[in-house]
Amino acid sequence: MTTAGPALAADGTFLWIGPQGKAYALDSPPERKCLDMAQEARAARNATKKPLVVYSQKKCKGSALRLAPGHSAPGGTRFASVIFNPR
Repeated sequence: MTTAGPALAADGTFLWIGPQGKAYALDSPPERKCLDMAQEARAARNATKKPLVVYSQKKCKGSALRLAPGHSAPGGTRFASVIFNPR
């Protein structure tokens, strides 16, 4: 019998701007899992303790922009998916 350990999470918060300029936040996002955005997303801000990569297309494809902890993408930079602490 094996037991699962705790899920890995990127401590901190991931922030972005959605439709009509509304701010969104995701606390302690899962590591190494591609997350597709459900709607328009731009201006990613990495307030986690791990690096992340935002992608121009869903399923973590297309142009990639890596953000170190504490860094933000330019305000107009749109993205469709994100992965935290990629390999």
